[in-house]
Amino acid sequence: MKRPLCYNRDYTNEDFTLKDSLAVGVTAIQKITVDRDRTIGFMGDEGRVYSTPSMVRDIEYACHELLMEHVDEGENSVGTHVSVDHIGATVEGDEVEVCVTITAVDGRAISFEINVKDSLEDVGRGVHKRFVVDVQKTYERLTEKRKKVMGS
Repeated sequence: MKRPLCYNRDYTNEDFTLKDSLAVGVTAIQKITVDRDRTIGFMGDEGRVYSTPSMVRDIEYACHELLMEHVDEGENSVGTHVSVDHIGATVEGDEVEVCVTITAVDGRAISFEINVKDSLEDVGRGVHKRFVVDVQKTYERLTEKRKKVMGS
């Protein structure tokens, strides 16, 4: 059986409302020290700077933590899109501020604008999207998928 290249699950018929506190303009800032684990190693110790994958991870977690303040018990969120420009180098030991601001709330889909700066300059900017999920329903879908993948 041929599988489609892509598909969209229809969530529009689900009974779902977000809290009023989750609104455009809500902002959070996380301060993070750029430790060795957050740096690239392929340029040697003199070239250790904040890695792009670490920046993306820090952005995702900052957005996730902001959303967790505004969802109900039994809900969580998953990332669905990220687009980041890493525009400056941050040296190991410096601190970055990851500022995330909600720019759109479309049902369960939440969009963010991102700005990352170190102690001297802006070093990253972009957008991130997350989707609020029902944890139990997600577990059920994942269990079914595991059965199909693992053949049991």
